[in-house]
Amino acid sequence: MRLGRRDFGRRDFVKLAAGAGALPLLSRVAPAQLAPSPPSIRPPSPAERGAMARLARSFMDKYDVPALSFAIGYAGTVVHEDAFGLADRERNETVTPRHLFRIASVSKMITSVTIFRLIEENRLKLTDRVFGPGALLGTDYGSPPYSAGIDQITLEHLLTHAAGGWSNDNRDPMFTHPRMDHAELIAWTLANRPLDRPPGQHYAYSNFGYCVLGRVIEKLTGQAYAEHVRTEVLTRCSVTDMSVAGNTREQRQAGEVVYYGQAENPYSMNVRRMDSHGGWIATPADLVQFLMHVDGYTRLANILRPRTIEVMTTAPSYSPNYAKGFCVNKFDNWWHNGSLPGTSTIAVRTHGGFCWAAFTNTRRGNSNMDGDLDNLNWSMARQVGEWRVA
Repeated sequence: MRLGRRDFGRRDFVKLAAGAGALPLLSRVAPAQLAPSPPSIRPPSPAERGAMARLARSFMDKYDVPALSFAIGYAGTVVHEDAFGLADRERNETVTPRHLFRIASVSKMITSVTIFRLIEENRLKLTDRVFGPGALLGTDYGSPPYSAGIDQITLEHLLTHAAGGWSNDNRDPMFTHPRMDHAELIAWTLANRPLDRPPGQHYAYSNFGYCVLGRVIEKLTGQAYAEHVRTEVLTRCSVTDMSVAGNTREQRQAGEVVYYGQAENPYSMNVRRMDSHGGWIATPADLVQFLMHVDGYTRLANILRPRTIEVMTTAPSYSPNYAKGFCVNKFDNWWHNGSLPGTSTIAVRTHGGFCWAAFTNTRRGNSNMDGDLDNLNWSMARQVGEWRVA
């Protein structure tokens, strides 16, 4: 999964100071939740919806997109959602806002929030080591001696893609050995893939790192990753229909779109094994509901404390545009996009109080489709002048 994010600008870095307890202190005064201003907004008019639809259709024509679905939320309410095109070309099935899509790396937001809920419960610390005797996963995936640096990887290194190796290149462990389960793949990687550099020094986007975070969640809770996330995170966000995707066309969930490759096969991957880094399926409204529960605004009530959200969305010096499961910038926008064969997605929390998400059931490699999907959301939201989309 390529990150493929649009770089809005470099976020002003706030250095994490050492602090007591599970979360480092960023300031002496705990941050307050923001009040949305204005407190509410109106839905788009028929003419404004038509303008949004024309923008969507133009994007779809440019990239040969069978189906596009999006949702926009503000102050705890989904104020608009729509869908265009076909969920299944062969059956001529029209897509609706209720259709489910693979969300690819947008899943990392969900895994990060789950980890931070465990940190709030004092069951984890960002400084906890992950591998080796006395670490979070102990020797579950192999005993020392490890390659240099592996036993120094911390929870924060995994969240910020700074473990020192296992990056998203042509050797990405998550796209190798498709017959291995999680345990077999992690054990193989620890034994056969030395780190490229010491942990904590360099950002290198790592799907494998977020796969490991899923196993931390399982080890700590005694529950399957997806079960724990649904119970402790998604249900608290009033999201009930999300699940981890299957691998084949026949394994689609009821209401899930068909994926269409452009010179690549969307059904040749072990997507189920991608659970914690790229495996969820959802509607755009599901992701908007999720974001509105962690966006730092007073409506809806957040499922994390303000200080936790600040830590989660503050980038370290070695990756000023990526915090912990969220891309960030100096304008205080947070987002993540996702890309898999047959899938291009994005979910955004803006500094002006909006949350939105847009999903497609195809992608075009070696193009600016990811960036244009991001721009499309901003352009559609700006069709309503009263919304003050900066």
